[in-house]
Amino acid sequence: MDGGRRFLRSLKESFSARHSLVPIVSTEAPYAFATAAAVASVQPAGAAAPAAVVAPRAPARKSRNKRLVSHLALLGRPGVGTLAVLALFGLVGAAGFVENGGYAALVQSEGQLYDIAARAAGFPISAVTITGQSRLRERELLDAAGVGPRNSLPFLDATAVRERLMQAPLVKSARVMKLYPDRLVIAIEERQPSALWQRDGRVAVISEDGVPIDELRDQRYLGLPFVVGEGAQKRLLEYHMLIARAGDLAHRIKAGVLVAGRRWNFEMTNGVTVKLPEMDPFGALDTLARLQREARILDKDVMSIDLRIPDRVAVRLTEEAAAAREAQLAPRKSSKSGG
Repeated sequence: MDGGRRFLRSLKESFSARHSLVPIVSTEAPYAFATAAAVASVQPAGAAAPAAVVAPRAPARKSRNKRLVSHLALLGRPGVGTLAVLALFGLVGAAGFVENGGYAALVQSEGQLYDIAARAAGFPISAVTITGQSRLRERELLDAAGVGPRNSLPFLDATAVRERLMQAPLVKSARVMKLYPDRLVIAIEERQPSALWQRDGRVAVISEDGVPIDELRDQRYLGLPFVVGEGAQKRLLEYHMLIARAGDLAHRIKAGVLVAGRRWNFEMTNGVTVKLPEMDPFGALDTLARLQREARILDKDVMSIDLRIPDRVAVRLTEEAAAAREAQLAPRKSSKSGG
């Protein structure tokens, strides 16, 4: 007691006795007690106490620290740390495998990883059925298609395979079908040799649409029609029509030479050149056939027959024939001059 016969009590005890406050417990904000005490100290006597005092939100840094502690605690669990170390070593090993060229070598020998997985799952390309080929060998077709043992059926792009096949000169059309689980069907139509085409001293076998399909390597194509000159392969249909119009003379036509991309010259088997006009070459061939029937013009000693001018035929004799003609005409000229 003090001098006034009063018990001495601390301020905290007195405050607790006079005001029944709800204690606020917060592990993240220990200073909440001081805040609550400050609020209660200004409360007037006899006034109702507040139901609760809300503690301020903890800083975000402390929440992040708690998450970090949780992650560290997770790594501290048995086996988790070992798995993390193994994963790290795996990533380092994979990076080194790629960097050292090991992955490229694997792809080169076994294919892409997805193809390897698909083949392991039972979807390889075990059989390839090819139809329609006669001049192309199966190995040539597969190389052109880009299909090999490293491919798998699910990841094979049939459209891309068809486009690659269409790049082959002998392939006119192609269809590609995938039959699961492991079969590929390739159906093609080949271009047919239609003529020989000479350009810049080289002779190629071309199809009816003018596409070069092969080089002249042997004698099996020597019986095909022969065209010469730039652009002659694109006018192959016209040349075939001219040969058909020649009738009985067709077998005497050795080659057709396209001149300046405008008109044709026919080289005959006996060395005679027949010059056709740009306009109405079919009519000129009718005139040539008539002259052959009536005068055997192609059997004469002539070098060329010019049919380019309508209703007129210009013939150039060989040197021997021209000399003989000059010799025949010389006495006549001299007698006329002497008379």
